[in-house]
Amino acid sequence: MMPVRFRSPAPTPVRGSARQLTESLLERSARYIDGAAYEGPRSINPVDGSFHEVAEGVGLVCGFSHIWTLDGAGGLVVLDTSLPGFAAVALEHLRRWRDVPVDTIVYTHGHVDHVSGAQAFLDDAADRGRPSPTVVAHDGVGRRLDRYDLTREYNEIINARQFSSNFKFGSFHGDWVRPQVTYTDGLDLEAAGSGVRLIHEKGETDDHTIAWVPQIRALFTGDLIIWAFPNAGNPQKAQRYPAEWAAALRRMIDLRPEFLFPAHGLPIAGAERIAGVLDATAGALEGLVRDTLEMMNAGSPLDEIVNTVRVPQHLLDKPYLRPSYDEPEFVVRNIWRLYGGWHDGNPARLKPAADSAVAAEVAALAGGADRLARRAAELCEAGELRLACQLAEWAVQASPTDAEAHATRADVYRTRRDGELSLMARGLYLDASRRSESIARPEPRPD
Repeated sequence: MMPVRFRSPAPTPVRGSARQLTESLLERSARYIDGAAYEGPRSINPVDGSFHEVAEGVGLVCGFSHIWTLDGAGGLVVLDTSLPGFAAVALEHLRRWRDVPVDTIVYTHGHVDHVSGAQAFLDDAADRGRPSPTVVAHDGVGRRLDRYDLTREYNEIINARQFSSNFKFGSFHGDWVRPQVTYTDGLDLEAAGSGVRLIHEKGETDDHTIAWVPQIRALFTGDLIIWAFPNAGNPQKAQRYPAEWAAALRRMIDLRPEFLFPAHGLPIAGAERIAGVLDATAGALEGLVRDTLEMMNAGSPLDEIVNTVRVPQHLLDKPYLRPSYDEPEFVVRNIWRLYGGWHDGNPARLKPAADSAVAAEVAALAGGADRLARRAAELCEAGELRLACQLAEWAVQASPTDAEAHATRADVYRTRRDGELSLMARGLYLDASRRSESIARPEPRPD
């Protein structure tokens, strides 16, 4: 791994569309933040494989997770490698941008959309007779990859569900490019001078790295900023750390960055603008942690807390805090899990009867599963979707082969999906609808 120093500016400027597109990304983020504009998820998170030189010697390839590149004196430093298809696209862009070796790859954390493209970089170096890049990460990344190997099939299932895919996610294959250089608290990629400082933080994961480049006052945040409400509550994934996440954002403010480069979403320029984004995001998380712990300490059960604790609407209205991926209700549940364990405070659910037994008893009291399904449909029509989902669930649990009950369940969950903002909720509800449609209807409806 070579020391990281930045090349002198190129003698000729970047020409034409690349510079114009770069300016449009920065201008777009400024317009959205300053004017509180919002034009949908695609406008704030380009994933089209395009290349942009965002600052002198800083390249961006927009992917499922972005691939950021620094043009260092000893070769390119790549921050995250996205998924394999985006890695291949990135390599084509980098050859046209700076045809020099990739010296170092930094993983901001071990999620597959950040690490699974690494093999493409190693293969490219071998094909071109160049040294293999050195992969650097926090020492928790290896433990994460070990866990993925233990839960490979589970992760394929939940990611297909989360992203509403009819196919497997395809990245939990186990052929990981593991880091050769790891650190615990911090690491300078150059022993002295103006290199890249890697700093460990906890938030979405416990193995997260941010990269600080003081020479250009640029902060690479990984997934600690994603242009959506923080992914601190994912209902199908491992523990998140919202309090530590907020503290990390506060420390980022203290660095006074002039550029903020996230792994998802738009780059941001301007110290005051960046500080405002970091402060609002930290404040939203801090409020959830504070209010949830206050109610836990007062003895409130989880059900009461979930139905009470809220993020102020003026924060959720910000274009970079919309609950389009994760959402505050899920974060509250994760705070409870972190500080209080899995029992939700309802003694009946400590050692509950099987779902099917509860459903059969409720159906018997109601006069049959068909009565439950009809009432679920009525509640759905009235907009009482939380209750409608529960009754539809009981109906099919009480009568698992009843096509009419499954047809109602499919309709209820599809209606529920259509009214949700977060990708996670939409994905789980669509999965439930599809499963019932496969029983109720031989030809499923288009999504």
